[in-house]
Amino acid sequence: MLEVQVKNISKNFGNFKASDNVSFDIERGKLIGLLGPSGSGKTTILRMIAGLETPDSGEIFIGGKKVNDLPPGKRGIGFLFQSYALFKHMTVFENIAFGLKVQKKSDEEIKSRVEELAELIGLKNFTRRYPLQLSGGQRQRVAFARALAPNPELLLLDEPFAAIDAKVRQELRSWLKNTIHKLGITAIFVTHDQDEAVEVADEIIITNHGRIEQAGVPVEIYQSPKTPFVAKFIGESVQVPDYTIFKGFENHTPCAGILRPEFLEIAASIDEMPQPMPLTTEKGIVKGTYFRGSTIQIDVEVKGQILRGFRGLEKKQINEGDAAFVFIHKIYGFDGDKTKIVENSAKRQESVVI
Repeated sequence: MLEVQVKNISKNFGNFKASDNVSFDIERGKLIGLLGPSGSGKTTILRMIAGLETPDSGEIFIGGKKVNDLPPGKRGIGFLFQSYALFKHMTVFENIAFGLKVQKKSDEEIKSRVEELAELIGLKNFTRRYPLQLSGGQRQRVAFARALAPNPELLLLDEPFAAIDAKVRQELRSWLKNTIHKLGITAIFVTHDQDEAVEVADEIIITNHGRIEQAGVPVEIYQSPKTPFVAKFIGESVQVPDYTIFKGFENHTPCAGILRPEFLEIAASIDEMPQPMPLTTEKGIVKGTYFRGSTIQIDVEVKGQILRGFRGLEKKQINEGDAAFVFIHKIYGFDGDKTKIVENSAKRQESVVI
C-alpha cells in the first residue's frame, strides 16, 4: 500500500529550479533515502512533503489524502531536524512530551508514551537530564523520540547524522534502521553521503538539478546505474574520456566511461593473470599505493589515464614507481543520457544496454 505519492511537483526560488516535475511513490513501511549533491533538490522535496514549502505545481498525497493545502501540523508527520532543535531548558522527558502536550493528551497518556519511547531509545534512566548533559548521539535519539511521540504516519529526517562524529554515526545508522523497521513506520531521510544511503535505506531516490536521476534498491542502483551522473556519483569511480583506448574495448564507438575499482585486476607480473586475461592486459606504472585496512589501493597510470583498483594484503607488494599489469573486466560506457555495461572482449560477452 502506498503511503506517499508525489506527482509532478515543481518549485522555483527566483530563477533557481529546485524541483523540476518530480514524481515518485513510497510504499508503507519503507525507509527511503533522498540522496544527491548539495543543491540537487532533495531537501526541498522533503520540506514540500512536510508542508514547510509550497510547491508551485503538482500534488502530494500522504496516506491517500491530498495534503497540498494542509498545514504541517495536520499532515500526520514527524520531522527530525539536522540540528535536533531540542529545547535546552527542558528535560529529556519534557522534550519527548512536547508534541503530546500540544495534542492535549492526558498526563497519564503522556507519561506512558514518554516512558515507552525512552525505553525504545535506550535512555529510560536519563529522562530527568537536560540536552547539554547528553552526548551528541543521545541528543539525536531524544529528537527521534520526540518526533515519534505523536504517532505520525510518516517520519521525515533531514541529514539526521550530519552533526555526529564518525564512530557514533556508524552505530546510529544501524540503530535507526532497526528501530524504524521494528516500528513499521514509513520514513524518508535526506543525505549527501552515499555510504549512509546504501547502508540505511531500503530504497534510494537520487536527485540532481531538481530532477530524479534514478530510484531503486541500493544494490540495483550500484550495479546498474542508468545515467552517467549516477555512474559517476555512486561508488568510488574514475572517469576516462575514451575507454576504447584500452585493450579489449577497441571495437566500440569512442566515448567516455566510468571504471570502478572492482572492475580492475591489478597484478605485479603477467604470470599472476589467469587466461584469457593476458591477451588484453595493459601494462602501466604505479603512481601511488594507499593502505585501506583490509586492502591496498593501487593507482596505476595506463595510456595516460590514472586507474584505481584494490589488491589484497596477502599478495606480493607493489610500490610506487613499479610496473603493474592491469586487466579491465568491464566499463560503464556513456550512451547519450544513458549508460551501458561493456565487457572486455577477452570475456566473450556482449554489451548490455541498461
